[in-house]
Amino acid sequence: MSVIVRIPTPLRALTNGHGEFRVEAANVQEAFERLDGEFAGIKERLCEEDGTVRRFLNIYVNEEDIRFMQGLGTPVKAGDEIAIVPAMAGGS
Repeated sequence: MSVIVRIPTPLRALTNGHGEFRVEAANVQEAFERLDGEFAGIKERLCEEDGTVRRFLNIYVNEEDIRFMQGLGTPVKAGDEIAIVPAMAGGS
């Protein structure tokens, strides 16, 4: 079984319009690497050069923020969902 990675609209140009992608992975980092293997260049949009998640992105596994789990090392299992959510800012 695989994990579902949900792709936000701003990144769908890199995934040929796909809003979700299924990968075999043991953790979030591995899922990102598999995604990058299919859609070259997407990982650099998700992660900084040092490998950390870009600060304007929030990553969730089954609606739990990975910052409060094990970060990119957060384990995933078959049927889990990884959501990539751009941070919102603004207002007055």
